[in-house]
Amino acid sequence: MHPIERLRFVARSQGAPPDVLVQESALALSAFRDDPAGMVAACRRIIDRHLTCTPLWWLCARMLCAPDPMREARAAVAEIESDPTAKLLAEALPADASVVIVGWPEQAVGALRRRGDLEVLIVDVDGEADEAVRQLQRMDVFATAVSARNAATAVALADLVLLDCFGLGPDSLLAPAGSLAAAAVAQQLGVEVWALAGVGRLMPASMFDALLTRWSGSVEPLSATAEVVPHRLVTHCAGVAGVGTVSDSLIATDCPVAPELFRLVG
Repeated sequence: MHPIERLRFVARSQGAPPDVLVQESALALSAFRDDPAGMVAACRRIIDRHLTCTPLWWLCARMLCAPDPMREARAAVAEIESDPTAKLLAEALPADASVVIVGWPEQAVGALRRRGDLEVLIVDVDGEADEAVRQLQRMDVFATAVSARNAATAVALADLVLLDCFGLGPDSLLAPAGSLAAAAVAQQLGVEVWALAGVGRLMPASMFDALLTRWSGSVEPLSATAEVVPHRLVTHCAGVAGVGTVSDSLIATDCPVAPELFRLVG
């Protein structure tokens, strides 16, 4: 596929996993290795179509800030392909625990499918919980779909809540819609809340603020598929260094600040 056509493909893709989007975007952006202005425009176009995919912000920022963008792209792809977060999370989850997830989160599922001793309660926020249950049960993981109206009850019955981060900033995180309510109920009931922030999801303040500003200006609040969760509702964070505090996880933030991405296309 020609890199320009690949760029169009990435811009149109919806629902693809972040690691696939990073791989395809790195290949597409290779067409602009000798065209810095063209690379900036292409990065903006990719970000505009995938505002909440922070691994793409991370990839584009690294390429725009690097003296050798192609080498940086190859390094970024290698890092996201070898992301240890799911493995480390699977090792850290308590034995025989009951775990609540919101929707069908890619990072959490990567860990849960490795643990047949767990009970997974899937809060159905997007109509995909039944399919998620079937997929987990095929992996010998006991799972139950829970309607959104019973989310509080599910949290009350659970040992912990797992929140998949679209992105993690210094004071808050962006997560699937329904996460804020689950985290607030968990705090009230004394249930632990673990945020998952793997490779490419940790962002410095200015980059995360830019993401939130552009995202909030592009969605209707009552139909948004994501929402902001303050760190005070999170007890632990799982990332490339394992499970620890949010502050410890933020030490691994490696996304450079690329002001070129703060502007909209055009």
